[in-house]
Amino acid sequence: MRLDTRIARWPGLAATALGLVLAFAGPVRADGGGGGGGSDSTTCSPGEVYDARSMSCVKRQAGVLPDAELAQYAYVLAKAKRYAEAIEVLDTMQNPNTAVALNYRGYATRKMGKTDEGIRYYLQSVKLDPHYAQVREYLGEAYVIKGQLAKAKAQLRIIKSICGNTECEEYEDLEKAIAGKGEEG
Repeated sequence: MRLDTRIARWPGLAATALGLVLAFAGPVRADGGGGGGGSDSTTCSPGEVYDARSMSCVKRQAGVLPDAELAQYAYVLAKAKRYAEAIEVLDTMQNPNTAVALNYRGYATRKMGKTDEGIRYYLQSVKLDPHYAQVREYLGEAYVIKGQLAKAKAQLRIIKSICGNTECEEYEDLEKAIAGKGEEG
């Protein structure tokens, strides 16, 4: 009986070992893969997306992951400065016209130097969800880039009302951008 229970554990141990191998040998972390803190977001090779359920990279194609996961992965790519790939991932979504997807499309577009186009995506996102603080931050940062500080400060006031105070990350980041102290998100 004791031998039977040990044998029964092998599939579970094998699955755990495989998961560890994939975690260390497969995808690349957005922070460069070092062990010293930073982001734990995982990125894959071009043409692939990260599937958190299987902890592996899978071929990028429509329907491979739920839209929310594709949008989040696009943001991870954009934060890793892989802007064109982020947009390609957003293009595979079933419904790319959500507040989050439009915000991330605006972010990647703005970071590619197309600030006016990024602002158009941000405004579409705001129209869908006026209480989405992150899009307000990024829209404000785009206005800072354009030198439109009054519009940026208006977004700052809206973020304060959304957060209920000035202690949320979106408020603090936009405030730094306006003051010229921080790198725009």
